[in-house]
Amino acid sequence: MITLSIHNPYARRMDVREAKAFLAVADELHFGRAAARLHIAQPPLSRLIRSIEAELGTPLFVRSPRHVSLTHVGQILLQPARDLVMQAERMVELARRARDGEVGLVRLGFAGASVNALVSALARRVRRALPGLTLELHGSQLSHAGLERLREGALDAVIGRWDFLPSDVQSRVIAIEQLVVALADDHPLAAKQTLSASDVAAAPWVVLPGGSGATLSNRLHLLGLRGRFVPRIVQTAVDSATQLLLVDAGVGIALTFSGVQANIPAHDVVFRPLDPDLGNVEVRLAWRDRDDNPALATVMEASHDIWPGGDARHRADADGGHRNADSPVRT
Repeated sequence: MITLSIHNPYARRMDVREAKAFLAVADELHFGRAAARLHIAQPPLSRLIRSIEAELGTPLFVRSPRHVSLTHVGQILLQPARDLVMQAERMVELARRARDGEVGLVRLGFAGASVNALVSALARRVRRALPGLTLELHGSQLSHAGLERLREGALDAVIGRWDFLPSDVQSRVIAIEQLVVALADDHPLAAKQTLSASDVAAAPWVVLPGGSGATLSNRLHLLGLRGRFVPRIVQTAVDSATQLLLVDAGVGIALTFSGVQANIPAHDVVFRPLDPDLGNVEVRLAWRDRDDNPALATVMEASHDIWPGGDARHRADADGGHRNADSPVRT
């Protein structure tokens, strides 16, 4: 409860209802008109004001048969009482806006530079169309780590790439990428325009950390099955930029995304497609199923304005298939 007090060690606090009664009498300087304004009878209003004065230990009004006026203390309390009522009204309005998803916080995780354009598009949309919302960006969240933080509740949404998602996570596709092999420009395979599984069977690999549903780990395993080899992993990089630096240094070759090729500078690294390819990669915006954050629902709606494709709302099932799903968070 929002309250107002004066410097009286024996006084209780004035609450919003009492402040409104005090202000009505102070504005009208007439108990009958003040009671009508408050939609109550005059006797209860008079008793309420007397109760306030008794508790505060000082009169707020000078009364006579034909005249009501404020005492000095009453005049001093006018502005604090108005501030109290205004603050209460602001709280009601703020609660409504929060309930409707007009204000609030959404914590968005993403891997890094390879999806910067997608993150920027969503951040611009939220800033321009939803100024009451805060989109808090958390970079360096590789897909598997970001998914774990999402399920733990440390993030509200994640942009990433997964071949498999658990049933308690909803997602929608926001971009389609291809898989390519990154290798140093002086690597013997760099002369080829496309690479087959047999071409890379003996090569050392620089990989990213794996994890449940991690696309690169799954697809590299698939490539090994096609070429009948077990990938010889020589180093694990912390992120895609570091992975390309290791490729540039000749440590090994790497399986990566076309989004990495397009967004992360690599001066002496070339990228080659696989033939046959390993299938498209879906970049997804993911969130917890049945999340009750109204601000998240609003951000999800804004994402449809940026990425309005037909594959707007669906979940990756545990078996890798996809099916349509209901609206993710607005219930």
